[in-house]
Amino acid sequence: MALHFERMGFDPNFVDYRSCLQLQQEVHDQIVGGERGNTVMLLEHNPVYTAGRRTEQHEYPRDGTEVVPIGRGGKLTYHGPGMLIGYPIMRLPIPLDVVKVVRVLEEIIIAVVKDFGVEATTVEGRSGAWVPADDRGPDRKISAIGLQVSKRVTMHGFALNCSNDLLPFGNFIPCGITDAGVTSISKETGNQINPADVVERMEQELAARESDLCAPFEPDSPATPLTLDSLVS
Repeated sequence: MALHFERMGFDPNFVDYRSCLQLQQEVHDQIVGGERGNTVMLLEHNPVYTAGRRTEQHEYPRDGTEVVPIGRGGKLTYHGPGMLIGYPIMRLPIPLDVVKVVRVLEEIIIAVVKDFGVEATTVEGRSGAWVPADDRGPDRKISAIGLQVSKRVTMHGFALNCSNDLLPFGNFIPCGITDAGVTSISKETGNQINPADVVERMEQELAARESDLCAPFEPDSPATPLTLDSLVS
């Protein structure tokens, strides 16, 4: 009944966003149909901006990087090398409580980054995990969360800044928030911490909170393993 973890590609095998989005949809449909158990895809993407439903055209970046409109809530965000991307594709319990799932994901991420020397927290009215304001600057977002739920099953998920270049965030207003910054585990600690260093700890914490995240189930027959062949650039 455990969550199934799929490590889809890490440096130097970055995963194309559009191909991964198509695979997410396929996995989503399989879980809706009872053909696959709850699955978490973990990976690093090539550079890409994704635009949630509330993104306005004038907010798009103009640096030439691809922008992909998607179905999650929120505004614009960035994915790229050095970020641990997690797509928990899970069947939710009834009654649906998406806010609870987001809160649990925040708690998971906060626990993980603490193990790497970063004290993060939540900010009222804002999703994700944050490093509180201090003498180094204002509140700084270290992880973004954005979910979409269809037919009781989630898509999209979270992005945790590990060792990524923060300059692309200067090309737009991350998640539409103007009075806060962006940071990473590596920037906060002064040590190079890559997604591959964090992924096992993330899996452990997600597995430990499975009962808070989803309704466990397994199909009658094992699902076909997910393939990297069409995804890795």
